[in-house]
Amino acid sequence: MNNKSPGKSYLGIDKMTISLTNKSDKFDYLGSIWTLVRTDFKVRFHGSAWGFLWTMLKPIFLFITLFCVFSFIFQQGNYSLNLIAGLFIWNFFSESSSTGLMSLFSKGYLITRLRFPFWIIVVTAGSNALIALSIFSVFLFIFLSIGGHSLALIQIGLFIFYLICLFFIVLGFSLSASVLFIRFRDLNQVWDVILNAGFFVAPIIYPLNIIPEKYHFFLYIWPPTPVIQFSRSVIIDGTIPTLRGHLLLILMTLVILEIGIIIYRVLLPKVVEKI
Repeated sequence: MNNKSPGKSYLGIDKMTISLTNKSDKFDYLGSIWTLVRTDFKVRFHGSAWGFLWTMLKPIFLFITLFCVFSFIFQQGNYSLNLIAGLFIWNFFSESSSTGLMSLFSKGYLITRLRFPFWIIVVTAGSNALIALSIFSVFLFIFLSIGGHSLALIQIGLFIFYLICLFFIVLGFSLSASVLFIRFRDLNQVWDVILNAGFFVAPIIYPLNIIPEKYHFFLYIWPPTPVIQFSRSVIIDGTIPTLRGHLLLILMTLVILEIGIIIYRVLLPKVVEKI
């Protein structure tokens, strides 16, 4: 008798298992990453009428609401561009960090059945949010070009660099949080509270210059802040942040990533048996 679930087979989970187990002496990392990304995409939007479109629509609906409320308070020429850019960057940070935190626990059925590098699960956890951010970035560049904001290659390159930094910041957090969540199941609730507060810490709905400069340091230690500010400066205002600012962003990225790798390596052997 065939005991496989038709739903699982349809969603590609059986194929994913075959793909992850059918490897040569050299593990096919790229193939496994693609398999997990494709399967997560199918599972998440299976049965949804609008599917992936919701990932783009949610920040847009939030943008419309916030713009209608705060555009009268913060009257400046580029407020709409600054707001929507900040929202999409924040949406990536919020969604990918939350799914990264839950990644090992939610993929427990793979960890208990297969032998492969489990960090791949963490890396691919925010793939849907990354796809949405990439699509938004392309449309933003097109919109800016149509609106007369000609972007030089250095501006586009720096913007991509900032997003890469944010990706590795999220990865460092996800590596550590995913193994910690196995032991401390309230961690996702704590992170939700932090994200709710962090939305107002990052200069998304307000310009940073309304905050006294002596308090900027406390805003910049919240990782989304420098990424949002630097991105706006480069692609909207046309100004390149200071070398010191770039070095601090790189340092923050490396520190968070290294801490995440260390915690992951130390705790993973101890938590796998608890999944």
